[in-house]
Amino acid sequence: MKKYNVAIVGATGVVGTEMIKVLEERKFPVAQLFPLASARSAGTKIEYNGEKIMVKELTESSFDNIEIALFSAGASVSAMFAPIAAAKGVKVIDNTSHFRMEKDIPLVVPEVNAHALKTYNSNIIANPNCSTAQLVVVLKPIHDKAKIKRVVISTYQAVAGAGKAGIDELAAQTAALLNGKSVTPKKFTKQIAFNLIPHIDVFFEDGYTKEEKKMILETQKIMEDETIAVTATTVRVPVFVGHSESVNIETITKITAQEVRDLLSKAPGVEVVDDPQNNKYPTPIEVAGKDPAYVGRIREDCSCQNGIDLWVVSDNLRKGAALNAVQIAEELIKQKII
Repeated sequence: MKKYNVAIVGATGVVGTEMIKVLEERKFPVAQLFPLASARSAGTKIEYNGEKIMVKELTESSFDNIEIALFSAGASVSAMFAPIAAAKGVKVIDNTSHFRMEKDIPLVVPEVNAHALKTYNSNIIANPNCSTAQLVVVLKPIHDKAKIKRVVISTYQAVAGAGKAGIDELAAQTAALLNGKSVTPKKFTKQIAFNLIPHIDVFFEDGYTKEEKKMILETQKIMEDETIAVTATTVRVPVFVGHSESVNIETITKITAQEVRDLLSKAPGVEVVDDPQNNKYPTPIEVAGKDPAYVGRIREDCSCQNGIDLWVVSDNLRKGAALNAVQIAEELIKQKII
């Protein structure tokens, strides 16, 4: 099997670290790994397949011998360096929001729209928002069967979605409060320990946050159907890893809860855990470190004739970021695009 030179941009960050871990776990055909980061992190070492590899500073010449680059260093970094890499023939898989809604760039969740990799013929491929990725793998089988008319999502998003600073803030605030000390928010707008914050990213004039708009627009693009009405409320919760979503779906054709269970039990990237009478339903702690989007609490909506309610939980660092990026790279090889 051919092997590829792979760069990880943002290799020392939370998602970059997870990308390296996923590459190793899935035995991705890496010829040589090139961990890249800012000047501040350059010189540190990461471990890959038992080998210590030095992190190098990201520069314009970093991509001269690279075939695949996974970006996770922030939108401004992607905006500057992804086009440089792409112009050199590198297949760039970008985890930031910068390119997602560009009309000539595919936004891909392989279980849903892997064909878009050939449809768009772009050297830059966008990885979706973490909360969107776990949602669409669940929506796809239902949409194919009964055509979705409307989706209402409420999210419960872990602090890992805000990076290392978010994780550190929850840990520090929890320790401080348990020791009777006061806390001052830094990363988040309000105290996150023992609290909920209905505010992720900036607010727009219509009252939605940027995170909510991402879910709306990205879902329609990935599902390739702008007629699906989507609305979302995104909430940061004091959980370290794992995004949860309460999802209400209205379909055009009636579909029963049992039919949904049967569909999702066979769906790629989805695991059904739905036996509430025996306390079986997914929670963030139980799915941490695992790949699928887990679904439970599947039931028919008593307020809507064609409504379905369900609960979706996934490790946001895995399917929501690192895993999906590596799966895209695998698809590039499988489809002989690279």
